[in-house]
Amino acid sequence: MKPPKIRGLSFDDRGALGISGAIGLRAGGAPARVGVIFGGPSPEHDVSILTGLQAARGLRGAPNIGEIHSLYWSKTGEWFEVPNGLEAAEYADGVPASSTPLRLSVGAGGGFVARRGGRFGAKDEHLEIDATLICCHGGPGEDGTLQGVLDLCGIPYSGPTLAGALIGMDKLAFSALVASAFLQMLPRVPLYDGSPPPSFPGPYIVKPRFGGSSIGIEVVSNYDSARARLKANSHLKRGAVLEPYQPELFDLQVAVRMWPEVQLSAVEKPLRSGAGGEILGYSDKYVGSEGMSTAPRELPARIQPELERQIRTVAPEVANLCSVRGIARIDFLSDGEALYVNEINTIPGSLGRHLWIDPPMPFPALLLELLSEAIARPSVAYSTSGADGSVLRGAGSIGGKLA
Repeated sequence: MKPPKIRGLSFDDRGALGISGAIGLRAGGAPARVGVIFGGPSPEHDVSILTGLQAARGLRGAPNIGEIHSLYWSKTGEWFEVPNGLEAAEYADGVPASSTPLRLSVGAGGGFVARRGGRFGAKDEHLEIDATLICCHGGPGEDGTLQGVLDLCGIPYSGPTLAGALIGMDKLAFSALVASAFLQMLPRVPLYDGSPPPSFPGPYIVKPRFGGSSIGIEVVSNYDSARARLKANSHLKRGAVLEPYQPELFDLQVAVRMWPEVQLSAVEKPLRSGAGGEILGYSDKYVGSEGMSTAPRELPARIQPELERQIRTVAPEVANLCSVRGIARIDFLSDGEALYVNEINTIPGSLGRHLWIDPPMPFPALLLELLSEAIARPSVAYSTSGADGSVLRGAGSIGGKLA
C-alpha cells in the first residue's frame, strides 16, 4: 500500500511522517523553539485554553520543532510558563500549580523573561523563542493589543497583524470595509444612547461591536428594547451594533489560509441548539469536550453548488480586504440562495482544524504552516527612512515655536 499524499506532509516508505520544506530552522539546522500563547483577560478565556492545549499537544514530536513553551495569560493579565501536558480541568480554578511567573518586556532584547530560583538565589532567564502560536480568542489577544506588544518585542507570531486583528474585532469597521467592496451583507448600524432608529424594521439582533464570538448577542423585538439592552448587557459597554433579524437565514462558514497559497476548507453549516434556536450561540459553538471541534454541524454543508461557488468566490475577497494572516474563518448567512457576509473570525476556535477535511490537513501540518508563515511573512516592518535629523537641525528654538 502506497503512503497517502496529503498537502504539506510527506511519508517515507514505512509511512513515517515528515514535512515537505523547513519551518524556519535556526542557524546550524537546530529545531525551532516555539511559544504557544493562550488564555488572556477575555470572556473567551476558557475556550482559548482549550485551543492552546490542543496546539501544544499537536506540536509534540512534529518535525523541526524543538522546545515548546506553553505561555499562559491569566484572567488578571499575568503571564506564566506552565508545564506541558496539563489537562483543561487544571486551569478551572486559576493558574495551575508548578507554573513559573513571567514578565513580557518590549524593546531591543525584549520578550518573555522567567524568574527562576536556584541554589544561589533567583535569577532572570530570557526565554529563547523563534516564533509564537497565538491561540487567544476575543479580548486583547485577538483585537490587536497582544499583536502590537509582540511587534514591539520583535517576536514573530501567527495569526492576524495588529491592523487585521482590529478590523476583525470591530464589527462596524468590518461591515464598512465589506460594503466598500460592494459585497452583500445585511445592514449594520451603531447602537448607542441617543442613536436614531435604524431605517430597517425590527425584530433586531443586538451585538457587541467589539467581540470575538457570540457572547452578548441578543434578539429583540423593537428599537426601544434594543436601547434598553445597552445598560443591561455588560458586553455592550464598549459599543454595540444593530442588525435586522431574519429567522429564515442560517449560518455557513469556511476557513481560509493565504499561506503558502490561497486555500479554502470545506464549507460548514453549524447547527443551532433546539428547534427554536434563534441564533448560533456561544454554547452551540464551544460548550463541548473539545470546544468548536465537537459542536453540532453539517460538514460538508449540504447546500446547492451555486451557493458553494459564491462562498468560494467571496471568501478570498474578504480575506484580502482584511489582510488575513494565519487561519481565519469567514462567516456567512443564507436562505439557501442569497448569500450575505456576516463576520470574520481571525483566530477561530481550535484554529479551525476540524474544517480541513477537503483537502485533508492533519493538525500538526496546519500548525507547522502557521509557524512557517509567522517566520517567513513578518507581521510588521518598522522603518526610520526619512528621519535623518534634517528637520531637527533646522527647527530652531522650541521656546520660539511656543511664543
